[in-house]
Amino acid sequence: MIPLSWYLIVSAALFCIGLFGVFARRNAVAILMAIELMLNAVNINLLAFWRYRTPTEPIGLAWSIFVLALAAAEAAVGLALVISIYRERDTVIAEELDTLKY
Repeated sequence: MIPLSWYLIVSAALFCIGLFGVFARRNAVAILMAIELMLNAVNINLLAFWRYRTPTEPIGLAWSIFVLALAAAEAAVGLALVISIYRERDTVIAEELDTLKY
């Protein structure tokens, strides 16, 4: 059986890579992908703790499915906003999107 600490290390590494992607990228689509990576790291944590604490109760699995649904909704709404912004301004550089009015 794989120890819990290995799952937590992998999850922390994925979260740090996603956090670096959010802070280092200028493209809005790349920032959305980095946020998805961070949410997947949270999912790994949820499933790891669920597996090691109470594998007979499905509460950890339910939370993991909830986070997956939340990530899918976030990706759909975020991508729709990025496409709308690109149609208006012809750019998706995050630094140039500092005002709400055109």
